[in-house]
Amino acid sequence: MKSAYGDHVKVALEGNVAVVALDRPPHNFVSVELMRDLADAMEDIDGHGPARAIVLQTEGKTFSGGADFSSDTDRVASGMDGVQQLYAQAIRLFSVETPIVAAVQGAAVGAGLGLALVADFRVAAPEARFAANFVKLAFHPGFGLTHTLPRLVGQQRANLMFLTGRRIKAEQALEWGLCDEVVPAAELRAAALRLAAEIAENAPLAVVATRKTLRAGLADAVRAQTVIEHREQGLLRETEDFKEGVRSVAERRPGNWVGR
Repeated sequence: MKSAYGDHVKVALEGNVAVVALDRPPHNFVSVELMRDLADAMEDIDGHGPARAIVLQTEGKTFSGGADFSSDTDRVASGMDGVQQLYAQAIRLFSVETPIVAAVQGAAVGAGLGLALVADFRVAAPEARFAANFVKLAFHPGFGLTHTLPRLVGQQRANLMFLTGRRIKAEQALEWGLCDEVVPAAELRAAALRLAAEIAENAPLAVVATRKTLRAGLADAVRAQTVIEHREQGLLRETEDFKEGVRSVAERRPGNWVGR
Protein backbone atom coordinates (compact mmCIF):
# COMPACT_ATOMS: atom_id res chain seq x y z
CA MET A 1 0.00 0.00 0.00
CA LYS A 2 1.51 3.30 -1.10
CA SER A 3 1.57 6.45 1.03
CA ALA A 4 0.59 8.84 -1.78
CA TYR A 5 -1.69 8.72 -4.81
CA GLY A 6 -1.32 11.65 -7.16
CA ASP A 7 -0.74 15.11 -5.74
CA HIS A 8 -3.70 15.32 -3.39
CA VAL A 9 -4.34 11.91 -1.77
CA LYS A 10 -2.21 10.65 1.12
CA VAL A 11 -2.54 7.37 3.06
CA ALA A 12 -1.23 6.58 6.53
CA LEU A 13 -1.72 3.50 8.68
CA GLU A 14 -2.69 3.80 12.34
CA GLY A 15 -2.98 0.30 13.77
CA ASN A 16 -5.60 -1.49 11.71
CA VAL A 17 -7.05 1.75 10.34
CA ALA A 18 -5.97 3.39 7.09
CA VAL A 19 -6.31 7.18 7.17
CA VAL A 20 -6.94 8.54 3.67
CA ALA A 21 -6.54 12.30 3.47
CA LEU A 22 -7.56 14.56 0.57
CA ASP A 23 -5.85 17.92 0.29
CA ARG A 24 -6.90 19.92 -2.76
CA PRO A 25 -7.07 23.52 -1.57
CA PRO A 26 -8.94 25.68 -1.14
CA HIS A 27 -12.22 23.70 -1.13
CA ASN A 28 -11.32 20.09 -2.00
CA PHE A 29 -13.36 20.29 -5.20
CA VAL A 30 -13.96 16.88 -6.73
CA SER A 31 -12.39 16.13 -10.10
CA VAL A 32 -12.00 13.06 -12.27
CA GLU A 33 -8.33 12.84 -11.32
CA LEU A 34 -8.91 13.29 -7.58
CA MET A 35 -11.67 10.67 -7.44
CA ARG A 36 -9.54 8.30 -9.56
CA ASP A 37 -6.62 8.67 -7.15
CA LEU A 38 -8.93 8.20 -4.18
CA ALA A 39 -10.45 5.07 -5.70
CA ASP A 40 -6.96 3.73 -6.45
CA ALA A 41 -5.98 4.24 -2.82
CA MET A 42 -9.07 2.58 -1.41
CA GLU A 43 -8.86 -0.37 -3.79
CA ASP A 44 -5.25 -0.90 -2.70
CA ILE A 45 -6.40 -0.90 0.93
CA ASP A 46 -9.01 -3.58 0.17
CA GLY A 47 -7.57 -6.96 1.07
CA HIS A 48 -3.98 -5.74 1.38
CA GLY A 49 -2.05 -5.40 4.62
CA PRO A 50 -3.49 -4.91 8.08
CA ALA A 51 -6.06 -2.16 7.34
CA ARG A 52 -9.56 -3.28 8.32
CA ALA A 53 -11.28 0.12 8.26
CA ILE A 54 -10.72 3.48 6.59
CA VAL A 55 -11.00 7.04 7.86
CA LEU A 56 -11.69 9.45 4.99
CA GLN A 57 -10.76 13.01 5.85
CA THR A 58 -9.99 16.22 3.99
CA GLU A 59 -7.74 19.14 4.89
CA GLY A 60 -8.83 22.74 5.35
CA LYS A 61 -12.14 24.24 6.44
CA THR A 62 -14.28 22.59 3.74
CA PHE A 63 -14.89 18.83 3.51
CA SER A 64 -15.63 19.22 -0.21
CA GLY A 65 -17.25 21.99 -2.21
CA GLY A 66 -18.34 19.52 -4.92
CA ALA A 67 -17.62 20.26 -8.57
CA ASP A 68 -15.95 23.55 -9.48
CA PHE A 69 -18.16 24.77 -12.31
CA SER A 70 -16.32 28.09 -12.41
CA SER A 71 -13.11 26.34 -13.54
CA ASP A 72 -11.96 26.65 -17.16
CA THR A 73 -9.70 23.60 -16.94
CA ASP A 74 -11.58 21.03 -14.84
CA ARG A 75 -13.00 18.18 -16.93
CA VAL A 76 -16.21 18.02 -14.89
CA ALA A 77 -16.77 21.73 -15.42
CA SER A 78 -15.97 21.62 -19.12
CA GLY A 79 -18.46 19.02 -20.32
CA MET A 80 -20.66 16.01 -19.75
CA ASP A 81 -17.93 13.55 -20.81
CA GLY A 82 -16.01 14.64 -17.74
CA VAL A 83 -19.10 14.17 -15.58
CA GLN A 84 -19.51 10.64 -16.91
CA GLN A 85 -15.87 9.88 -16.08
CA LEU A 86 -16.41 11.28 -12.58
CA TYR A 87 -19.36 8.95 -12.05
CA ALA A 88 -17.27 5.97 -13.17
CA GLN A 89 -14.91 6.77 -10.31
CA ALA A 90 -17.84 7.19 -7.91
CA ILE A 91 -19.00 3.65 -8.74
CA ARG A 92 -15.49 2.40 -7.92
CA LEU A 93 -15.71 4.13 -4.53
CA PHE A 94 -19.09 2.57 -3.75
CA SER A 95 -17.61 -0.84 -4.64
CA VAL A 96 -14.87 -0.66 -1.98
CA GLU A 97 -15.24 -3.50 0.54
CA THR A 98 -13.47 -1.96 3.55
CA PRO A 99 -15.73 -0.02 5.97
CA ILE A 100 -15.32 3.76 5.73
CA VAL A 101 -15.78 6.49 8.35
CA ALA A 102 -15.82 10.06 6.99
CA ALA A 103 -14.65 12.96 9.16
CA VAL A 104 -16.65 16.01 8.04
CA GLN A 105 -15.21 19.24 9.39
CA GLY A 106 -17.06 21.77 7.23
CA ALA A 107 -19.31 22.05 4.19
CA ALA A 108 -20.08 18.92 2.17
CA VAL A 109 -21.83 20.36 -0.87
CA GLY A 110 -23.17 18.81 -4.07
CA ALA A 111 -20.80 16.10 -5.23
CA GLY A 112 -18.96 16.70 -1.94
CA LEU A 113 -22.09 15.47 -0.17
CA GLY A 114 -22.08 12.52 -2.58
CA LEU A 115 -18.51 11.77 -1.50
CA ALA A 116 -19.46 11.91 2.18
CA LEU A 117 -22.26 9.40 1.48
CA VAL A 118 -19.78 6.90 0.06
CA ALA A 119 -18.83 6.27 3.70
CA ASP A 120 -20.68 3.95 6.05
CA PHE A 121 -20.56 6.52 8.86
CA ARG A 122 -20.00 10.26 9.16
CA VAL A 123 -18.51 11.95 12.22
CA ALA A 124 -19.08 15.70 12.01
CA ALA A 125 -17.83 18.86 13.66
CA PRO A 126 -20.43 21.47 14.72
CA GLU A 127 -19.27 23.57 11.77
CA ALA A 128 -20.24 20.87 9.27
CA ARG A 129 -22.95 21.65 6.75
CA PHE A 130 -24.59 19.22 4.32
CA ALA A 131 -26.18 20.55 1.13
CA ALA A 132 -27.54 19.18 -2.14
CA ASN A 133 -27.58 22.63 -3.73
CA PHE A 134 -27.97 21.58 -7.37
CA VAL A 135 -31.21 23.49 -7.99
CA LYS A 136 -29.43 26.70 -6.98
CA LEU A 137 -27.16 26.02 -9.96
CA ALA A 138 -30.18 25.24 -12.18
CA PHE A 139 -28.74 21.73 -12.33
CA HIS A 140 -29.82 18.17 -11.55
CA PRO A 141 -28.39 16.17 -8.60
CA GLY A 142 -25.59 13.76 -9.40
CA PHE A 143 -22.93 11.41 -7.94
CA GLY A 144 -25.73 8.92 -7.28
CA LEU A 145 -27.28 11.18 -4.64
CA THR A 146 -30.82 10.63 -5.90
CA HIS A 147 -30.35 7.05 -4.67
CA THR A 148 -28.00 7.40 -1.70
CA LEU A 149 -29.58 10.39 0.06
CA PRO A 150 -33.18 9.01 0.25
CA ARG A 151 -31.70 5.65 1.29
CA LEU A 152 -30.03 7.36 4.25
CA VAL A 153 -32.48 10.02 5.47
CA GLY A 154 -35.78 8.96 3.88
CA GLN A 155 -37.55 10.20 0.79
CA GLN A 156 -39.25 13.23 2.31
CA ARG A 157 -36.14 14.69 3.92
CA ALA A 158 -34.23 14.06 0.72
CA ASN A 159 -36.98 15.86 -1.20
CA LEU A 160 -36.57 18.84 1.13
CA MET A 161 -32.82 18.99 0.61
CA PHE A 162 -32.99 18.54 -3.15
CA LEU A 163 -35.83 20.99 -3.88
CA THR A 164 -34.74 23.78 -1.51
CA GLY A 165 -30.97 23.37 -1.74
CA ARG A 166 -30.79 24.33 1.93
CA ARG A 167 -27.78 23.60 4.11
CA ILE A 168 -28.40 21.17 6.96
CA LYS A 169 -26.45 21.95 10.12
CA ALA A 170 -24.60 19.26 12.03
CA GLU A 171 -27.10 18.89 14.88
CA GLN A 172 -30.02 18.49 12.47
CA ALA A 173 -27.94 16.10 10.38
CA LEU A 174 -27.41 14.02 13.53
CA GLU A 175 -31.15 13.98 14.21
CA TRP A 176 -31.83 12.88 10.63
CA GLY A 177 -29.15 10.18 10.56
CA LEU A 178 -27.15 12.10 7.95
CA CYS A 179 -24.25 11.96 10.39
CA ASP A 180 -23.68 9.58 13.29
CA GLU A 181 -21.80 11.69 15.82
CA VAL A 182 -21.05 15.38 16.39
CA VAL A 183 -17.86 16.29 18.25
CA PRO A 184 -15.81 19.49 18.66
CA ALA A 185 -13.61 20.20 15.64
CA ALA A 186 -10.43 19.63 17.68
CA GLU A 187 -11.62 16.10 18.48
CA LEU A 188 -12.95 15.18 15.02
CA ARG A 189 -10.05 13.13 13.73
CA ALA A 190 -9.70 11.24 17.03
CA ALA A 191 -13.43 10.48 17.12
CA ALA A 192 -13.41 9.18 13.53
CA LEU A 193 -10.36 7.04 14.30
CA ARG A 194 -12.03 5.72 17.44
CA LEU A 195 -15.12 4.59 15.51
CA ALA A 196 -13.00 3.06 12.74
CA ALA A 197 -10.86 1.23 15.32
CA GLU A 198 -14.02 -0.11 16.97
CA ILE A 199 -14.97 -1.63 13.62
CA ALA A 200 -11.43 -2.85 12.92
CA GLU A 201 -11.12 -4.76 16.20
CA ASN A 202 -13.78 -7.23 15.02
CA ALA A 203 -13.30 -10.32 12.88
CA PRO A 204 -12.43 -8.92 9.42
CA LEU A 205 -14.10 -11.57 7.27
CA ALA A 206 -17.31 -11.26 9.28
CA VAL A 207 -17.26 -7.46 9.04
CA VAL A 208 -16.79 -7.51 5.26
CA ALA A 209 -19.46 -10.19 4.77
CA THR A 210 -21.98 -8.34 6.94
CA ARG A 211 -21.27 -5.06 5.16
CA LYS A 212 -21.73 -6.74 1.77
CA THR A 213 -25.16 -7.91 2.87
CA LEU A 214 -26.13 -4.50 4.23
CA ARG A 215 -24.92 -2.68 1.10
CA ALA A 216 -26.03 -5.35 -1.39
CA GLY A 217 -26.62 -3.84 -4.80
CA LEU A 218 -25.53 -0.34 -3.76
CA ALA A 219 -22.83 0.12 -6.40
CA ASP A 220 -25.14 -1.24 -9.10
CA ALA A 221 -27.94 1.07 -7.96
CA VAL A 222 -25.57 4.06 -8.06
CA ARG A 223 -24.47 3.02 -11.56
CA ALA A 224 -28.07 2.89 -12.77
CA GLN A 225 -28.99 6.17 -11.09
CA THR A 226 -26.02 8.06 -12.48
CA VAL A 227 -27.18 7.16 -15.99
CA ILE A 228 -30.44 9.02 -15.29
CA GLU A 229 -28.66 11.86 -13.49
CA HIS A 230 -26.19 12.28 -16.36
CA ARG A 231 -28.99 12.47 -18.93
CA GLU A 232 -30.91 15.14 -16.98
CA GLN A 233 -27.75 17.11 -16.24
CA GLY A 234 -26.88 17.12 -19.94
CA LEU A 235 -30.24 18.66 -20.81
CA LEU A 236 -30.09 21.29 -18.09
CA ARG A 237 -26.50 22.19 -18.82
CA GLU A 238 -27.57 23.67 -22.16
CA THR A 239 -30.03 26.12 -20.60
CA GLU A 240 -29.65 29.83 -19.95
CA ASP A 241 -30.64 29.16 -16.35
CA PHE A 242 -27.59 26.94 -15.80
CA LYS A 243 -25.23 29.67 -16.95
CA GLU A 244 -27.03 32.08 -14.60
CA GLY A 245 -26.89 29.52 -11.79
CA VAL A 246 -23.12 29.22 -12.01
CA ARG A 247 -22.82 33.02 -11.96
CA SER A 248 -25.26 33.53 -9.12
CA VAL A 249 -23.69 30.90 -6.86
CA ALA A 250 -20.23 32.35 -7.49
CA GLU A 251 -21.58 35.82 -6.66
CA ARG A 252 -23.51 34.53 -3.61
CA ARG A 253 -26.89 35.88 -4.75
CA PRO A 254 -30.25 34.40 -5.79
CA GLY A 255 -30.51 33.46 -9.45
CA ASN A 256 -32.46 35.53 -11.95
CA TRP A 257 -34.24 32.68 -13.70
CA VAL A 258 -35.85 32.80 -17.14
CA GLY A 259 -37.03 29.18 -17.34
CA ARG A 260 -35.15 28.28 -20.49
